[in-house]
Amino acid sequence: MPPQDEPLLVDARTYEEAYGESLEETLDIERWQGGSDLEALYRKLEAEIAEAVVFEQAQREPIRREVFPRIARRPGAPRGAGCYRVSFDDLRYAHRALLFNGAVEACDGTSQRYDSLPITITQLGVCLVSYQGDQGSWSQRLFRRDLRATTGRPLEDLLALLERRSQRGSIEVEEQSRLSELARRGIMSYAERAVLTWKAQAPWRLGHGPPVPYELLTGSGSMELFTRSLAMLEELLLGHRKVVFVQSDTQRRHWLTIGQALEPLEFLVLETIEEQLLEIATRGHYPAQFKQQAERFSHEVGSQVVMGVYRASAYAPPYIFYSHIDHVFEAALIALADSVLHKHRGFPLLIDLADAICRVVFGNDIFEDAIHTAYVHAGEPFRFVSERRTRSRK
Repeated sequence: MPPQDEPLLVDARTYEEAYGESLEETLDIERWQGGSDLEALYRKLEAEIAEAVVFEQAQREPIRREVFPRIARRPGAPRGAGCYRVSFDDLRYAHRALLFNGAVEACDGTSQRYDSLPITITQLGVCLVSYQGDQGSWSQRLFRRDLRATTGRPLEDLLALLERRSQRGSIEVEEQSRLSELARRGIMSYAERAVLTWKAQAPWRLGHGPPVPYELLTGSGSMELFTRSLAMLEELLLGHRKVVFVQSDTQRRHWLTIGQALEPLEFLVLETIEEQLLEIATRGHYPAQFKQQAERFSHEVGSQVVMGVYRASAYAPPYIFYSHIDHVFEAALIALADSVLHKHRGFPLLIDLADAICRVVFGNDIFEDAIHTAYVHAGEPFRFVSERRTRSRK
């Protein structure tokens, strides 16, 4: 629950401005359409989407005319800020000299979680690839049981077991707990970047997501993860430096709105990530000595890593990318050159390749089949399987 001093009310006017109708109208069931009225659904969808697209298209010209020139001139703009266009000769160079000869390696990971009453199993898998072939895969499996040690007093052990399970609650509640956050997101984010730091051999390293994820800068509640992450990220971002990270999605919609105004093969260098990291560091609940480390890291590393946005094709959306400030132009070229190979997505194909290999090597079907087989060997093929997992999918 949010703190008691945070307002929980949604203003009626705000709702109406966002959805184009009052909340009272929304709650009037008589105005709802019948579920089988597909013709009305199609008409409404076409009208709403067409209007939204026309509105977005109308923003492109004023953004290019008014906003693009100011990006380089605004206070605190990093070196090289502004709009640039990649030529076809640049693309040929990136394909021949960097991507297709193995000078770029990409890393991506996957995680699966199997929750049952006796045990919760989390599988983490990371793959490193280049266009010259699979460079390696690594996995870790975490087995969580509610009670691993006994006191020798059965009643006390039973009460302790019930207490732990009452705290865990449902799967949905557990997903929000610190331990689950640490096991799934924190360790996975660490592993992906650690593989890029210590396992990759290519001059250029391509990663998925932001270079400094929230879960690593906060430690996901673990100061051990926090300390190890900061040391590893400093080596990768300030030591190696030839890195580029591309983010699938972001809450920074103002930058994506500006990115929609880009022409194909254009990119913008926007700002450093120093302020983004400082906001997390100053608001984080760290012990005093760790807070100082987080702020120092935010200044030293954040000031050297820049964020940009690129658009690879007329069919694709813009994407946020990150790189060291000294190599941002070559990083943007690599991201664009790899993304044009997937014209309708406009996202780096090498990251997609790493993801595809992860799904094959660490597929959920393989993971769950192995667990089901283990339960069969334990003499309980169905007793601890959830109802959803036994539903017919046909």
